[in-house]
Amino acid sequence: MNARVASHSKVTARAAGALALVGAATATALGGFAQADPRPTPAEVRAKVDRLHHEAEQAVEEYNGVAEKAERTERALDDLRDEAARKTARLNDARNALGSFATAQYRNGTADPTVQLALSAEPEEYLRRAALLERVGHRQAGALAGVGRQLREVEQVRAEAGDRLAELKDARAELKRHKSAIEAKLAEARRLLDTLTAEQRDAVLGGDGHGGTGVAGDRAARDAARGAVQAPNARAARAVAYARGAVGSPYVWGAVGPAAFDCSGLTQAAWGAAGVSLPRTTYTQAAAGTTVPRSALAPGDLVFYYSGLSHVGIYAGGGQIIHAPRPGATVRYAPVDAMPFVTAVRPA
Repeated sequence: MNARVASHSKVTARAAGALALVGAATATALGGFAQADPRPTPAEVRAKVDRLHHEAEQAVEEYNGVAEKAERTERALDDLRDEAARKTARLNDARNALGSFATAQYRNGTADPTVQLALSAEPEEYLRRAALLERVGHRQAGALAGVGRQLREVEQVRAEAGDRLAELKDARAELKRHKSAIEAKLAEARRLLDTLTAEQRDAVLGGDGHGGTGVAGDRAARDAARGAVQAPNARAARAVAYARGAVGSPYVWGAVGPAAFDCSGLTQAAWGAAGVSLPRTTYTQAAAGTTVPRSALAPGDLVFYYSGLSHVGIYAGGGQIIHAPRPGATVRYAPVDAMPFVTAVRPA
């Protein structure tokens, strides 16, 4: 082998070695990126799903609050529109009366410029030049002043309606944002559940996501609640009876019955059946009654959980609440201490 061939062989060998090292490093790096995350255990899935459902529940209560505000705003807007229509009709009657008067004046050759102004298509001009009222007699001046007042009233009502319409548009946009957040969290929870076998998924969903025993424990809880301390009044008894009748109904966020409920929808519907109107959300319901300590709970009391008051159930007696737990679950019993207790109230 001559020198040139030997030299070429050494270069080739070094290059091959370098390429092999690069290839090994690349394979290691790519293997690190390509390696899939280990499949979560059923316990990890359950913890993540419960967290996502809890976060979704918080968003649901925010959604419910905005929805309630939007409904009030829409009713107010409808009332303002009706009021504007009534005032406009009265204004038109007044202007028609002035039109008859102006026609008579025109036929007599005495059409007053102030009357003409009030009948013009520019009512603002009339309002700016109201001093011209002095140019007509007392009767006509009163009629013209009435037209001016009604014009101002109509414009004020229309302005208020415009403000309410802007509020309604903002509320609807906020509802859309909350809905997207809720659906994203629930979709992620479903994706995690889909990584489990059917048996594992049933085990995860067997509880209520808040520490309750689930459907399997409902019969025992119902028996424990019966024969316990009686409700403090007939309304509370009717509210508890309604909640008991709702056991087994599906949780649907935003639902207020009678076929499905979310947590505050259930308590609102239960007390509504007793003739008591509760607000729509957990955090407003928490201010809708007399606070009672944990040790003095009586059937019908509303029991609130978590620092943000994001969950509520109705006390059924015997250390049990009835609540609508989360998506995928049904209305059921749970121990009163299954979740972090914050406060309880007794509706009036």
